Amino acid sequence: MTMQLAGKKIIVTGAAQGMGASTVRAYAAEGAEVAAVDVKDDLGRRVAEEATLQGPGKVTYHHANVTDRAEVDAAFSAAVVDLGGLDVLVNIAGVQRARPAAEFTDEDLDFVLGINLRGTILTNQAAYRTMREAGSGVVLNFGSDAGLTAMPGLGAYAASKGGVMAWTRTIAGEWGPEGIRANSVVPAVQTPMTANGAQERGDIYSSIPLGGRLGDPERDFAPVMVFLASDGARFITGQIISVNGGLGMVR
Repeated sequence: MTMQLAGKKIIVTGAAQGMGASTVRAYAAEGAEVAAVDVKDDLGRRVAEEATLQGPGKVTYHHANVTDRAEVDAAFSAAVVDLGGLDVLVNIAGVQRARPAAEFTDEDLDFVLGINLRGTILTNQAAYRTMREAGSGVVLNFGSDAGLTAMPGLGAYAASKGGVMAWTRTIAGEWGPEGIRANSVVPAVQTPMTANGAQERGDIYSSIPLGGRLGDPERDFAPVMVFLASDGARFITGQIISVNGGLGMVR
């Protein structure tokens, strides 16, 4: 059976757990060479080691705080050397805090907007420098249904994810002529973050048309990430790709 990502060089941020770890494992299983990036070093190294053992692809681990330009640039430069190039960036690193809109503090905003929005921009810029030279590349960023519809309590998170989706449309237009495509993935998937918010927002998740539940990261989410990174999606750019069981419907 032909592997869909054989020989692809891929960076995945937020790779230590949740959707990031699932994506790393799926990419390695499809023959990709992957650089896993996170700040949770022990978990990140474990994911890289286990995915490499599973193979046939190979995974290395790199530490970087996505809000810090110097750390991002250093980690991406090292990853590109390790990989021998860069075909795909998957920027999954993200956080969430729930508060009434009037009560978000400066620290809340720095944390949520810094990781979700600034981190997206910095990682995308770092990847672009290599992809531009190659004349091709794929950028997969992460939006949210919270950035598309009102979800009380998630104002800062919603603002960050709305910004990510707007940014992604812009780079799809700007970088497309250079052979780089960019899409936003909108997931509703079981992760440590969604588990923490399930008590407050369980009524939202129970309304998901496909089974009234969050998706499984391995069965429902990872195969879509494989497709979007593959040549099969070569004519898809500037889109919001919802993997959410119908929680929100984009048009």
